[in-house]
Amino acid sequence: GASGIGECTTRLFAKHGANVIIADIQDDLGHALSEDMEETSASFLHCNVTSEKDIKDAVDFAVSKYGKLDIMFNNAGIPGPYNQSIMDTKKAQFEEVIGVNLIGPFLGTKHAARVMVPAQQGSIITTASV
Repeated sequence: GASGIGECTTRLFAKHGANVIIADIQDDLGHALSEDMEETSASFLHCNVTSEKDIKDAVDFAVSKYGKLDIMFNNAGIPGPYNQSIMDTKKAQFEEVIGVNLIGPFLGTKHAARVMVPAQQGSIITTASV
């Protein structure tokens, strides 16, 4: 993650020697964070967590770069519309929240497990809100 909990976790993992892939839809923040962490091995990769292809590509990138995936941290999340009555909320707005907050962690877990199960190692951490 390029901001919030994701940024803090990225910095913490890197501080303790982890090779980190910052996979985020926020390109400017992701690039800035990886540049700010140039003394570490942090890399940025554009990733929309609602896109199965993006998630698969992120996992494949990590494995091709480092030979394995030790930790998957599913952390993307968005709030619903602020100060808006449920009666005024569009179905598409709700579907976007569900896509990021529920489908994203599902896809991250699915593709992390795809490489972790055969390797018989790895940890998956998920933070999510509904």
